[in-house]
Amino acid sequence: MNFLPELGHNLRLARKKQFSRDNMKTFSLRVGISRATYQKMEKGDLSVSLKYYFQAAKLLGVENDFTQLFLLKESLFDD
Repeated sequence: MNFLPELGHNLRLARKKQFSRDNMKTFSLRVGISRATYQKMEKGDLSVSLKYYFQAAKLLGVENDFTQLFLLKESLFDD
């Protein structure tokens, strides 16, 4: 299952909520990428580097959630 379209959709919603006056071009400049690259991110294009998603996450203040992606929760049965 390709989760990137959903991630891109969530990115778009977060951009519109946190930076309501920014269009794609303005927000892409904040992230430090081209509008074309940012547009690919919102579409969930697999060719976009993960570092750009992280840069956007930092800008939106959700980088802590991003860094928790591979953190496994301990179970009561773990040694």
